[in-house]
Amino acid sequence: MAHTIWTGSVSFGLVNIPVGMYSATEDHAVRFHQFEAGTSDRIRYSRVNERSGKEVEFSNIVKGYDLGGGETVIVTPDELSAAAPQRSSTIEISDFVDLGDIDPLYFRSSYYLGPKNEAAVKPYRLLHEAMAKTNKAGVSMFVMRNKEYLSVVRADMGVLVLETMYFADEVRNPKEVLGEVPDAKPSTDKELKMAVELVNALAAPWNPEAYHDTYQRDVKALIERKQQGDDVVVHAEETKGAPIVDLMDALKQSVDRSKGRAEPKRVAAKPSGSGATSRPTKARSSAPKRTSRPAVKAAKRTTTRKAAPPARPAGSSRQKAS
Repeated sequence: MAHTIWTGSVSFGLVNIPVGMYSATEDHAVRFHQFEAGTSDRIRYSRVNERSGKEVEFSNIVKGYDLGGGETVIVTPDELSAAAPQRSSTIEISDFVDLGDIDPLYFRSSYYLGPKNEAAVKPYRLLHEAMAKTNKAGVSMFVMRNKEYLSVVRADMGVLVLETMYFADEVRNPKEVLGEVPDAKPSTDKELKMAVELVNALAAPWNPEAYHDTYQRDVKALIERKQQGDDVVVHAEETKGAPIVDLMDALKQSVDRSKGRAEPKRVAAKPSGSGATSRPTKARSSAPKRTSRPAVKAAKRTTTRKAAPPARPAGSSRQKAS
């Protein structure tokens, strides 16, 4: 069983439920160290005084806030400890809100809450069943590791799940990020009908097991091949921008393809700013190819790019609709 990262209780009204908190997710990203090229010497980082160039002991380092204009406010560890919120031992639910009213944009990290002892099991199950029946989530504030969190407790997969959340002022306004999104010409009824038909044709039940991190898989395979002494030949692919196609044609072909009616016709497309038709290159896997040592030279010769075939007449170029 995993270790708890926080222990305390969940309370609503006069009901108090002792719980332990556990991480609900884990990162499977491949971690790399840094080495000097051509050696097995690790690269290390040190804390250096930018004026003197001398390394500084961690115990002699304090934190400071840059006010700009060369002015800095230095804050000592004791001062920061005094300002930190007191450790909380209770996740006190102040409000129950409709779970569907919470924008997923506010969710930060997920944790499982489990009953801490036998006496906590019955009220734990009661709270879970009540929230599952009403589709409500309990809003609370609590402190963990000297940081105050806004959170919601919800029922999912037969357990209570706590979601830490961003505060309202931490969620950026899209207009401040994107600016004013220009208004487009209103969609026609036919375009909207076709788009809705495409969405419905591609609709499927949510199944997280159907999606895989192929990048991490390929990186691990690469490491294993190199560990075994295999040579890896990487073929660089030239990336090209997506050609412009007629919207209605793209929608219709996408619907036809999704329903398996027939092989969709390809649409000839003109690159922006050019009068010539383009023939898109078929995408190939970017995963490194495995070759044995004696075949390295031959494999390298295969990277020589052949001359491009002459452009086809308009209407014969093939473009896979997205």
